[in-house]
Amino acid sequence: MSIRKQWRVTLLVLLLLGSAFALFAPQGTVSGGNQNDALTTNDGPTNLEYGLDLAGGTRIRAPVHGVTAEDVELSNGTSESEIQKAVAGNIANADQSDVMIRQSQEGITVEVLTDNVTTNQLESALDEAGIEHGTVRDGVTQQTRDEIVRTLRDKISESGLAGGRVQEVTSTGDHFIQIEMPNTNQSEMNDLVTERGKVTVVAHYPTGNGSYENTTVLQQDSFTSIGQAEQDPNGRPFVSVTLTDSAAERFSRVMNERGFTSSEGIQACNYPQANASQGGYCLYTIVDERVVYGASMSNSLAPQIESGEFEDQPTFTMTTTNMSDARQLQVNLRAGALPSPLDTQAGTTTYLAPSLATEFKLYSLVAGIAAVFAVSGTVFLRYGKPKVALPMIVTALSEVVILLGFAAAIELPLDLSHIAGFIAVIGTGVDDLIIIADEVMSEGDVHSSRVFQSRFRKAFWVIGAAAATTIVAMSPLAVLSLGDLRGFAIITILGVLIGVLITRPAYGDILRYLLTDK
Repeated sequence: MSIRKQWRVTLLVLLLLGSAFALFAPQGTVSGGNQNDALTTNDGPTNLEYGLDLAGGTRIRAPVHGVTAEDVELSNGTSESEIQKAVAGNIANADQSDVMIRQSQEGITVEVLTDNVTTNQLESALDEAGIEHGTVRDGVTQQTRDEIVRTLRDKISESGLAGGRVQEVTSTGDHFIQIEMPNTNQSEMNDLVTERGKVTVVAHYPTGNGSYENTTVLQQDSFTSIGQAEQDPNGRPFVSVTLTDSAAERFSRVMNERGFTSSEGIQACNYPQANASQGGYCLYTIVDERVVYGASMSNSLAPQIESGEFEDQPTFTMTTTNMSDARQLQVNLRAGALPSPLDTQAGTTTYLAPSLATEFKLYSLVAGIAAVFAVSGTVFLRYGKPKVALPMIVTALSEVVILLGFAAAIELPLDLSHIAGFIAVIGTGVDDLIIIADEVMSEGDVHSSRVFQSRFRKAFWVIGAAAATTIVAMSPLAVLSLGDLRGFAIITILGVLIGVLITRPAYGDILRYLLTDK
């Protein structure tokens, strides 16, 4: 067999070798979200990653807290910050950062992104602020949902967790955020994805008349660079951060004006010995309204701020009580805060035990092997010629190997929907190969390459049209947010494309070599 003439077969072999390498070659991946980053490999015999169905873990599916006013008309000369402040001032338990104003082709919307806010409250707040508006509804805008999905993905990535998946799903017209985390229990999942992760630094200082005052000096967007969670020589956990120029200027100004760089302010924080309202000169690191640490201005940082040197190189460390808080602080600073919390009470939380997932993995393997034997037996009974049936089976299985290699290469977390797609690929692949064999052998044995090629083209038009129909039918499932159906559709489409472009032509070359005169 000439390699140049049988280049399709050569391409198939190269893809199989590449897939085998992706599946079985020792490969390490570096996760970037932990100070204990290390080169890690999959524990199994292959490099495949498994999703919730085959590894066990937790799935949360929940809507987003918030209410939205549509078709809002803003007065000329009124800034967004003024509107945010006016709306938040008329809603209990909401601050200015919870009010979001978005502009799109559909118009202007005002969202209140917090829990325990009703449509009536937002409507009343807008009316009291003199802002004209249209419908006020429960839920948030598409831009907010997209931002939540992106932030959650960043949180999972920064946490160094493999196989996590975040997507938006739609059911009966309602929008949900679905997060799947293999090998993660419900407590770990809640800590990671259900908290907003809103980080602020508040300056707490005495006013001179026996009372204390709080001023927010740093917010989520004040940081331009975030280091790893580490420990200093004394064992205190910290995260190194760098401020933006504007944040550094304001931070330095407040520290100097409020006395933090004076001799009375340096090392004058009594946290946690004193309560947070009477702590002295303290810089409180607050995550979701919870103080995770209170610290004084250090002897080394105060002179830099006082002299202005800090603004040229605005880097310092944020200390926490323990390494767990330090890692969580690092994740929150790097990934950003969620625009709005998830309403887990109105959603569902599912936990799949790893032992049950192992059974699913075994049953999936048994189902795949059973499908192979069933297809092989049917093909041999149909043709009775090993030189026709054996290449057909090997070619069909090669599609699955290539798909598995692709999944391993891109670290796709496999679940039951993908396994269903693999089995469907085996069935549709053999169907197409049977069409080729029947068309080629429909008028008896073929000895001429020219006659073979003419019959093969007829069969290929049929399977090409069938492939196009399958891709068109599956495309909506692959594009829309329909949960597990999406994984099934994607694997099926990829299998059809690999079959039409690679394996079917290669099978034709093999069959021509075996059936025609050499």
